[in-house]
Amino acid sequence: MTQDILDTVEIESSPNPTVAVIWMHGLGADANDFVPIVRELDLSGNPGIRFVFPNAPTMPVTINGGYVMRSWYDILGTDIARREDEKGLRVSQKRIEQLIARENARGIPSERILLAGFSQGCAMTLQTGLRYHEKLGGLLCLSGYVPLRDLIATERHAANQDTPIFQAHGRSDPVIQIQRAEESRDLLKQLGYQVEWHEYMMPHSVCPEEVDDISLWLKKVLQG
Repeated sequence: MTQDILDTVEIESSPNPTVAVIWMHGLGADANDFVPIVRELDLSGNPGIRFVFPNAPTMPVTINGGYVMRSWYDILGTDIARREDEKGLRVSQKRIEQLIARENARGIPSERILLAGFSQGCAMTLQTGLRYHEKLGGLLCLSGYVPLRDLIATERHAANQDTPIFQAHGRSDPVIQIQRAEESRDLLKQLGYQVEWHEYMMPHSVCPEEVDDISLWLKKVLQG
């Protein structure tokens, strides 16, 4: 039985957009968390973009004492590299793939669809994007990491081998240490991916300089 499609908040930069950006929030946040960033991005010269912000399902989160919140997958403990909710990651991957298919049905081909995400949403961007069977437009990865890293070499799909990846992290991030992000970056580079790496003097958040760099990267990807 197929699951209901995730509910979403949508913003279109102009009528009849030809590009879609599916942007996943972090643990405990919701679809509205990154809506304000659209106004901060410099989208001049870009084609029309539909920003799609999905709500993660609600579930008990182990590390937070079983408290029910929006989460793409369970966080089993502080050592997120060693104990991962593989089933939850794969279920959310399928639900993000449903959103890609919906954009296809609305007339936007996969190569004009970008996946983006912050923290847990970043993990889902990489979980889904690297395995997706059709070429995507780009992967925007903020303050997160590659999940199920020991499986990616065998599970990745060749369709997205050359898909541009923007990866950014805060040097003083207390939630996901920058070393974890650097390990993910190095793994991706070892596997031959094009990673544009940025780091900033910030904690587990987004800063103005990062927004400027995202704007430049989007122009490069969408207008290049």
